[in-house]
Amino acid sequence: MKNPFQTLFSAASQKQKSRSTLNRPQAKRWQSFLFLILLSCSISLGGVMSLVQAQTDPPATIETFPKSSSEELTESGEAFALPNPLPAVPVVAVPDTGKYVLELNRSPLVGNRLRLESIYDEARLRFTRPRNWKPQTVKMSLRYRHSPALYASRSNLTVLINGTSIGSVPLNQPEAKIGTAVFDVSPDLIQDYNEVTIAALQNNSPTCTQDPYDPSLWTEVMPDSKLVFDFQPQPIAMDFNRYPYPIFDTLSLEANQIAYLQPQTLDETWLTAAARLQAALGRVAVYRDMETHLISTVDEVKLNQRLIVIGTPEDQPALKSLKLPLALKNQQILDGKQQPFPQDVGLLMLTTASENRTPVLIATGNGAAGVAKAVQFLVQTPDRQMGTGNVIVVSEVASVPSPPIREWSGYLPTQNRFKLSDLRTYEQKPYTDVSVRGSHAPALEVDFRALPDDLFVPGSTMTLNYSYGAQVNPLTSLVEVLIDGVPLAGNRLASPDGATRQSMKIEIAPDRIKPSSKMQINFRLDPRERRSCSRVTDQQLWGTIHADTSFDLKREHAARLPDLKLMQSAFPFAAPQDLSSTAIVMPQKPSSEEVVLLLEMSARLGRLSQSDTVQLEVFRADNLPPEKRATDHLIGIGTQATFPLPEAFEADGFALKSLLSRQQGQSALQTLPDSEGVLKEIVSPWNSDRVLLALTGQTEVGLKQVGQLMHQDPLFYQLEGDTVLISANQTEPSPYSTQDYNLEFLRQSPQREVSSTSQLERLLSMLRNNWFVLAPGLIAAALMLYGVAQLYLKKFTGQEQRNG
Repeated sequence: MKNPFQTLFSAASQKQKSRSTLNRPQAKRWQSFLFLILLSCSISLGGVMSLVQAQTDPPATIETFPKSSSEELTESGEAFALPNPLPAVPVVAVPDTGKYVLELNRSPLVGNRLRLESIYDEARLRFTRPRNWKPQTVKMSLRYRHSPALYASRSNLTVLINGTSIGSVPLNQPEAKIGTAVFDVSPDLIQDYNEVTIAALQNNSPTCTQDPYDPSLWTEVMPDSKLVFDFQPQPIAMDFNRYPYPIFDTLSLEANQIAYLQPQTLDETWLTAAARLQAALGRVAVYRDMETHLISTVDEVKLNQRLIVIGTPEDQPALKSLKLPLALKNQQILDGKQQPFPQDVGLLMLTTASENRTPVLIATGNGAAGVAKAVQFLVQTPDRQMGTGNVIVVSEVASVPSPPIREWSGYLPTQNRFKLSDLRTYEQKPYTDVSVRGSHAPALEVDFRALPDDLFVPGSTMTLNYSYGAQVNPLTSLVEVLIDGVPLAGNRLASPDGATRQSMKIEIAPDRIKPSSKMQINFRLDPRERRSCSRVTDQQLWGTIHADTSFDLKREHAARLPDLKLMQSAFPFAAPQDLSSTAIVMPQKPSSEEVVLLLEMSARLGRLSQSDTVQLEVFRADNLPPEKRATDHLIGIGTQATFPLPEAFEADGFALKSLLSRQQGQSALQTLPDSEGVLKEIVSPWNSDRVLLALTGQTEVGLKQVGQLMHQDPLFYQLEGDTVLISANQTEPSPYSTQDYNLEFLRQSPQREVSSTSQLERLLSMLRNNWFVLAPGLIAAALMLYGVAQLYLKKFTGQEQRNG
């Protein structure tokens, strides 16, 4: 087949010969025209070839066991024989029966009591059912007390589970007495996600309660009310088509317990692989609790923990003691033909330990490249979704392009103009028209989270499109918009006959939108005829918020660093969201506590970011490439004696020194003992657009405190300033009480404005936002220029006249 470029050039030469009698100007025009044709064809052909190459690039090549036969994989050009007979799928053994007590005070909504007020009030609590539970019997024990003013025959407490009533009880207890009611729950009502509704109907009159807000209308549900489950645990088949289960159960009622087996040598391969896998688990966990441990031997794993083994058979000798689906000989993993897998092939296996009671995830290979490839397969969403069976052979893993630096899932769109339908619900679906009914309808709450470096300027607006039904009281009904509970504006529902497609333009103050903001759109619907003894009279009232509600934001992109408050959104470490601009630096010989802190930090970065891959890197102090210092945001972990980036304490501000000493400005002192942890952020000494974060302490006890700061949400979301000192007030602090910890916040380092917007873009943005002063400014500048020119001309002409 001829080269397409050769064919084009041959045709061009023949055309030139046939035109040899043309004059020179015509020949030049034809040559120019022909050159343009050739150039256009070559560009088009090059684009097509690039597109074909991009479309034919395979995302990943894997082989999964077990298969229906022992045929070899040939699609990737490199085949591996499967074991024959195929290994049986391991099953996690479970006890015959189980019992679990779920107390309501585990919900932050309950606290010390759950209070219900007014004529009718209800509270909703949600809980999950672990995946391997089969409920046998379920009972709900409800302990309550109520106002002595309630009229017993017209007041009751009703409990519903998933919309189905399980019973009611009259509110007839004497004053100050706590009543107890036990309800049987049908096991068929229990689903993966469940909702308990406790509804109270309260009246203080035998005929009609006139004031629905009478303070004597109250009932309190005690925090020790509980659900009691008797269940039959189901065996757990270890299969990658359910991953991350059973390593991580998103439906678990307890914290997921993850245990990493420490290898013989802690090198960059293991540290990076463990950090990426932990970040990926953090993305699965999001708000769910996850406790991470580091163990030295398989015997240390507990029954409620899930074991993760990363490394080659040489780095992880404990692999010999596990029941593997693939043969292991001479520290090499063998295929079905008893041949070692290549060193760049990753192997993933699911098995069990501790008499088949502990699920085990193994990411291994016969070389470091294979181990890295196996873990990368797990942390890349498009690849992981292909997995099945209990063994996966990873031949190739495609590289996932890094997302744009400002593309953050769950935050406001990067476009300044967008609609409500461009935002996402809690189920990650676009918003559609939302309707509410009744006078006490809940507000529509929308995540309205600004990107951490968004800098809003005056002029941002919202155009709310809404409709409402008839029979509303035009004097007392309205629609209002709030951000974080602070009203922005409201509009009276003026038509008693209702209205459709109404619009309200609202100006949004520049300081209202923050990275954690929520917007509430609320209809206050009041019926034209109020009947306090009947709830039915308000159900004909309705309001609709339309999905084409639009927003027009005026913003720039700039942040002042260092600022640990921005760390609450993982900024700037999570820009871009695949963590490719962040590197963690460890001591040359990391201790167990330092590795645990690395895992806690990785999990926190994972919880605060969303992407199809994880590109976080970890280096030891002597192996950090020089170019990484200048290109990446750096996180240093270690005690003062082994801290890998001492430049963090050479800058101004608080610093830890040797011999348990510390310094701040001109002040210096020694403390004994020093069990405080330190979190400090400075502008990177190697690049003023990057930051350096130090997680340190004089002792490993201090590192443990920093680990708790990263692990516990109530502590983490207090971060501010540029330096945080954390210490425990108790010998064994409770993970549920922030009062057991003492936090001190310092701000000492000078801040620098870092912007992803060029100076020209900022100038144009300023002109767009302040166009109304442009014309007067131009006139003033012209007048000033005219005055200067006149003065110069007068001076020049006067000088000429004197010379003449």
